[in-house]
Amino acid sequence: MISSIFGKTKPINYILILSFLFVFYWFTVFILYSTPYNSTTIFTQIGVLAVLLFMVFIINFIVKRNKITSDHSYTILFFTLLILVFPEILLDNYSIVCSFFLLLALRRLLSIKSLQAIKIKIFDASMWIALASLFYDWAILFLILVYITIYLYNPKNIRNWIVPLIGVATVFLISSAILILVHQPEYILNHYKFTVSTKSEYLLEWRHSIRLVTYIFAVLVLIVITFIKLSKSGQGRINTIRLINVFFLIGLIITLLNSNHEISPILMTFFPASVFMSNYIETIKKPNIKEIALIASIIIPFIILMIRFI
Repeated sequence: MISSIFGKTKPINYILILSFLFVFYWFTVFILYSTPYNSTTIFTQIGVLAVLLFMVFIINFIVKRNKITSDHSYTILFFTLLILVFPEILLDNYSIVCSFFLLLALRRLLSIKSLQAIKIKIFDASMWIALASLFYDWAILFLILVYITIYLYNPKNIRNWIVPLIGVATVFLISSAILILVHQPEYILNHYKFTVSTKSEYLLEWRHSIRLVTYIFAVLVLIVITFIKLSKSGQGRINTIRLINVFFLIGLIITLLNSNHEISPILMTFFPASVFMSNYIETIKKPNIKEIALIASIIIPFIILMIRFI
């Protein structure tokens, strides 16, 4: 039943996913975590929710445009289910907006495989990453992904290696000008502190640590399975999966660096994790086993959510 719904790309899939995210977002913010609210807070949350919902469309676009998976909607399904496993990320507006900009950057980087307008795509991706870093300072580490992309596709052109610096400088210059106009010129200096959590209060609680370790271990296993499956694929698709893998690893590092009180940056890893989950589902050839796996992948996040708040 699940495979018959999400096994293809249909408008109903968007309706189901977006409707669920809409309801679950408000339920989490104002009921599960009892967040205080007023008119200003409501308008802010509406904007953040719009960004979160738009991420679903971007994810589906990236997957279909780059042919990362077959023609189905499993990726956006798993992305939504991961939010159930880590509902606290919905409380962090900065994490959602930062992840949104990083997806836009990844979209441009993956399109470089066409070898057209390479410098423009590098510049765009670098700007999106710089914008993301205005919300999470460590997000600037995703510039590593830009340089890895350059190395994979067009390393001999020296100007390609300089373009990311120009993109970052452009964002910082424009941001500095805006901050001066709003009388907050010190924001950038105060923001980029690059602090490291030496003692994570969040991970010291066993329920959180088990959940995170299980998630990391499961995704790493899926990464290995994916690369084994793609060993006979073309170099183009392998490079795409490599970049998505690096995206996951950088997001994971940022999550661990910021895990003092919460792990909201883990949202950055949900897209690559969803891709690897989708690729694994594709390897299951028997319909009955695939259906069982899909049902389990839906039931388990709900069980984890209920255990969390018992």
